[in-house]
Amino acid sequence: MRLSRVGENTPALLFVELVLKGKTEMAQYADYIFILGLALLLAVVLAWGFKNLPGASWQFVAAVPGDRDSLGKGWTSTNFTYYGLIIACSGAFSVALAVFLLGAASVPVWSSLAVTLILLAVCIPASRILARIVEKKKHTFTVGGALFLGILFMPWIVWSLKMLAGEESGIEILPVCAAMAIAYGFGEGLGRLACISFGCCYGKPMSQVHPIIQRLLMGRCFVFSGETKKICYASGLDGQKVMPVQAMTATLYCASALLSTFLFLRGHFGASLLQVLMVTQVWRILSEMLRDDYRGEGKFSVYQVMMVITILYSSLLPMVFPVGHAIKPSLGLGWKAIWSPGVILSLQALWAVLFVYYGKSRVTGGSICFHVVKEHI
Repeated sequence: MRLSRVGENTPALLFVELVLKGKTEMAQYADYIFILGLALLLAVVLAWGFKNLPGASWQFVAAVPGDRDSLGKGWTSTNFTYYGLIIACSGAFSVALAVFLLGAASVPVWSSLAVTLILLAVCIPASRILARIVEKKKHTFTVGGALFLGILFMPWIVWSLKMLAGEESGIEILPVCAAMAIAYGFGEGLGRLACISFGCCYGKPMSQVHPIIQRLLMGRCFVFSGETKKICYASGLDGQKVMPVQAMTATLYCASALLSTFLFLRGHFGASLLQVLMVTQVWRILSEMLRDDYRGEGKFSVYQVMMVITILYSSLLPMVFPVGHAIKPSLGLGWKAIWSPGVILSLQALWAVLFVYYGKSRVTGGSICFHVVKEHI
């Protein structure tokens, strides 16, 4: 649109016209630029993790001294792991993205944080309780079991908040569920880096897989080192080539979450929800067959049954909770939602809770000795 007919050909007005036209055209491609930037960031993080985290030096991030040891020459230590650090970072990132997407869809920030808090209050304890029931182990976690309960409760939690706040609150059940499903995809995708660091959720030895798979993955397999990694003390596979199941899962989950993010930004909330949940849960069912760690009794594990139920249940959500009117998310509203003191402080608190809860190692111990460097006195 021309700015003015008076002096319309002056260089200054032509320049302003070009700037405004450029901004309009850029706005049309904003969603693509956002997805591309996010994809590049994730690619760098995943590539670094796949290369470095199987090493022995990437299991423990800190050791906190406790009581004197029995000999009185040092202190016992409580170990904090990169597993917890990565889970904390991936959890905070995924929740931040969920708040961003819901803000972009004009869903109130308070409702996003409330749903997240309630889901975490259900899923975090459930990740330990269900692992104890299924695997008969007190000191382990299950993301799959926690997801199962989270998906079951999520739409009803959002529905309850909407009923309490009223129809005018702006809370839409399907967009909230879609954003939380996307957050799960990113959270577990990046969270698989934690599994690589700790040596859990590992794949079968390459010597036991089909020759075709061996040829496809031989140059991309994992070799874990470190006697305190789970793959070593549970299966004795330290230093052996194993299938990179964690890397395959991380790549697929992040790619699926990226696609669902794009669908969400285009207003296709039902497709966004179903795409990320179907891809991740079908792969979880299949990947269980490629793993070598203990997942419970039976060829078809309890976790796989949970995933089948999750797929069937989530496929009904778009029909039960349709969006009554068209919503076109805006990236500008998303940035405004995320860039607020309440959200930033909440994310920091979430990071700290996740790091302490998942980072404090219960299956490893240590000892620390201190001494004086006399040359520096």
